[in-house]
Amino acid sequence: MTNRISEIEGGFESLPPSNGVVGEISAVSEMAGAAPDLRKARRRKAPTNDGISDRLPPHAMEAEQGVLGCILLSPQDCLATAITNFPATDEVFYDLRHQTIYANMVSMYEMRQAIDIITIQQRLKDFDMLDAIGGIPYLNALQDAVPSAANLSYYLEIVLEKFVLRKAVSTCTEVVQKIYSFEGDSEQLLDEMERDILAIRSGGRKQLTAVGMKQSVTEAMDDIEALTSSGGKATGLRTGYLDLDRMTGGFNGGEMIVIAARPSLGKTSLAMNIADFASVETKLPVGVFSLEMTRRALTTRMICSRARVNLRNLTEGYAADADYPKLTSAGGKIANSAMLIDDTPGLSIMQLRARARMMWQMSGIKLFVIDYLQLLSSTTKRGKENRQQEVSEISSGIKALAKELNVPVIVLSQLNREIDRSKRKPQLSDLRESGSIEQDADFVGFLYNVKIDGDEDYEAIDALPVNLKIAKQRNGPIGEVNLTFLKAYTRFESASKVSDADIPQSQNTQPEL
Repeated sequence: MTNRISEIEGGFESLPPSNGVVGEISAVSEMAGAAPDLRKARRRKAPTNDGISDRLPPHAMEAEQGVLGCILLSPQDCLATAITNFPATDEVFYDLRHQTIYANMVSMYEMRQAIDIITIQQRLKDFDMLDAIGGIPYLNALQDAVPSAANLSYYLEIVLEKFVLRKAVSTCTEVVQKIYSFEGDSEQLLDEMERDILAIRSGGRKQLTAVGMKQSVTEAMDDIEALTSSGGKATGLRTGYLDLDRMTGGFNGGEMIVIAARPSLGKTSLAMNIADFASVETKLPVGVFSLEMTRRALTTRMICSRARVNLRNLTEGYAADADYPKLTSAGGKIANSAMLIDDTPGLSIMQLRARARMMWQMSGIKLFVIDYLQLLSSTTKRGKENRQQEVSEISSGIKALAKELNVPVIVLSQLNREIDRSKRKPQLSDLRESGSIEQDADFVGFLYNVKIDGDEDYEAIDALPVNLKIAKQRNGPIGEVNLTFLKAYTRFESASKVSDADIPQSQNTQPEL
């Protein structure tokens, strides 16, 4: 036994020191059971010469020359194709000479100037850049680099792929630098990292990059033309309510739409009616964050609302034979829609934004619904200490999400309790807990009951008159939209469309025995 121990200990002497957490502790002391002195042990730094930091960024010189050569051979067609497929930056080219040549070609194209080997060399000469790019011989070499312009699409794909890889390298390097220098909440850092990574995939540019007025005016004129040629129809995402669409023109990308009311006045029902119309009728993908109701309860309400079946009767165990075909048909339509529901409770604004990005990336979401704002939380220390500051951070985070993904976001909000005692119409100052909601929102609508002469018992009314008061709209008029809330169906309809036949019978419909 003694000889065996001697052999093992002799073998230990040849083992190298460990490079793990306690890199200074020898393998002999570890395996022999000696207690290490962790105060003296130090983690060893990773080797810095990893063979990566000194590499050139990804690029394809021949493909870049091929793109420029094709443009010189067929300027109008090839340059238009390149501008269409490339991001609006000359950095898509790695070589500085190619960046300079391409930028000047684009400028000449926008000014509708003739582009050929002579005009481009003259422009470069006028701006004292001809020698910097290699002179006339290099321009001639570019033109001779390709036999024809037929393979332009392949060259474009290669150049664009290398550009995306360079952006990935640059973004990841910035992320590493942020991690080492970041002082604050890790949730905020993760949110910024996800945003930057998503920008790589979507081909987006840095948000700090300013856009010239030429492009802005062109886009605005396109919007004006679309409005004038629409004949008064909604140009944005339609809601299913004709009067509301006329006043808003539909909800547009980047807008934060706030629908506010006191509890039990139909905020969720109105938002889900709009989401149902968008996903079922117009076949658009919709994302719903339900922080209050479960996914099953929300889906049950949607099915009954679309089928026009009395939900209260179902909860009490009563259903007519005629209800089942309607429920089945409505359920089938909703099942085939492109709606995603996330009913995770207690989300923070950072978590919600991360999940929204994933939904948008995977399913191309065109509308988000958040039910509701006051159930979200902030992750910053300052927000946790001050509720008004927390709601302000949540509101600005939702607005930033709408602009980042360029989709409309409907967010529900509570109103202050004072509105019940005042017996007046809601106003912007009634938004609960923070005035920043009013500032961030592009559209603010208040739901409130319309007073019925001689009858204050709202619970006994099956078809309740409810108005949507548009208190703020950046790009449209303010006013009121008359609606009717069919409580038994949890469904809103335009007041002008409701007839006596649409009013549900909320009385006990138990079949006679």
